[in-house]
Amino acid sequence: MKIRNIIPAFIAVAAMMFVGCSDDDNNTHLGSVQVSSSYISLPVDGGSNSFTLTATGDWKLTKVMTQKDSVKWLTLSDTIGTAGEKEITLTAPKTLDGRSAELLLTCNGETQRVNVIQGLPVVSSASCAEVIAGPDDKTYMVTGTVTAIANTTYGNWYLTDKTGTIYIYGTLDQKGATKNFASLGIEVGDEVTVQGPKKTYGTTVELVDVTVVKINKSLVKVDSVENASLPVEGGEAVAYVTCKGKGLSVDIPENAKSWLSISSIQTLNNNSVVKFKAAANDGGDRNTTIVFRTTDGTKDYTSQTTLTQAGAIVKATVAEFNAAEVGNVSYRITGVVSKVVDAAKGNIYISDFSGETYGYKVADVAAKGVKAGDIVTVVGKRSAYNGTPQIGSGIIETVSSVSALTIADVLAKADDPNTYFMVTGTIKSIANAAYGNLYLEDETGEIYVYGIYPGYGATGDARKGLIDAKGLKVGDKLTVIAAKGSYKGVAQLVSGFYFSHVSN
Repeated sequence: MKIRNIIPAFIAVAAMMFVGCSDDDNNTHLGSVQVSSSYISLPVDGGSNSFTLTATGDWKLTKVMTQKDSVKWLTLSDTIGTAGEKEITLTAPKTLDGRSAELLLTCNGETQRVNVIQGLPVVSSASCAEVIAGPDDKTYMVTGTVTAIANTTYGNWYLTDKTGTIYIYGTLDQKGATKNFASLGIEVGDEVTVQGPKKTYGTTVELVDVTVVKINKSLVKVDSVENASLPVEGGEAVAYVTCKGKGLSVDIPENAKSWLSISSIQTLNNNSVVKFKAAANDGGDRNTTIVFRTTDGTKDYTSQTTLTQAGAIVKATVAEFNAAEVGNVSYRITGVVSKVVDAAKGNIYISDFSGETYGYKVADVAAKGVKAGDIVTVVGKRSAYNGTPQIGSGIIETVSSVSALTIADVLAKADDPNTYFMVTGTIKSIANAAYGNLYLEDETGEIYVYGIYPGYGATGDARKGLIDAKGLKVGDKLTVIAAKGSYKGVAQLVSGFYFSHVSN
């Protein structure tokens, strides 16, 4: 494959510097505007340089943005003005690598271009670890193996060498165009050399809009995998592999050998069939990456595939969920919706007696009419944002709608331990502080509350201590969620738990 050659770009930049220093470029002008120089050089260590413009009318100076560079590093002393002469000062901070920019000066419908350069482009050959440790905006050349391709249009993929992995965010084709990654023919397992500027997005280290310098096609390739998503009861997955090297070896990671093994390898000419056997899964979802290796005698080549297996859903309290590791294990959490942040997007808070957690983009929140106070069961994975636990890939499994009623309305209901109501009233008296037995009244009546627990799902000693923990006292306005029951013919709220209160 013919790969784009980067050397002419350096020659062009050097030539531009030379032209920028020549006298022939001075007093470049159009009919409406002229500049003292259309090529401006800035010092690599940072600093300023100026040019003078003369305009016959109102003028505007703008920076030309590119996909690679937003030109935030370049400061212009003025960007608009009126007829006459004006000195424009350009300033830039120190740069580790050379960079350039283009300015457009417009006046009376005419456009004058001004080119800016700060040093010569320098490309540093580096390992993935050196890129990760290095500064942003520096241009690197890295060689590694393609371990996964995330987007085949823009060319977003992972490059791995023996020191680590970096993310390639955007790949230019042979002509320097975007959104044409398929034309390069890059596949998982290929050894690729790329160059591009480093950026850090959150915690992800990226090389952005890279130029491909060299592609060394892999001698081993996973063509397809049958049953790559294994069921919870276990089963067999089959990988079809093309290997043009000297022998084929298959590596299963140590942490997957307890549940995954190779049952057979059959080879005919350059084609191999590798069968894997997975044990039943009594835990959460799990996955592993299988590496296939070969060699030509001097260089090793690899390709890989991922096998996943569905797992049992782990029932957990909110506290247990928050304490779990980020991963692919699915959890089932039941609690009360303490707040709906955005129903359309599925962003809600869920709490039980042990704590509260955030559900991000939980499916079916709006469709099922979920509101604050409803009791829901959510299935999702433990994820995080800036270190804060949240439910990822969540879905509402069940909803118990909770209606807000007056005390009189509750008294009119039949006893039902499975139907909950939200009741707000003023604490009239406290009969038992340990369990939260108290009398609640509103403008419609009075009712006895037989126990208010710290939150949904509390059992045993976890049911105690709400009154002291919240500092509740007579006269406070309290909102509880509870079912309607009775004792010796007297109505009461039972199995209740705290939702909110306002101190008197």
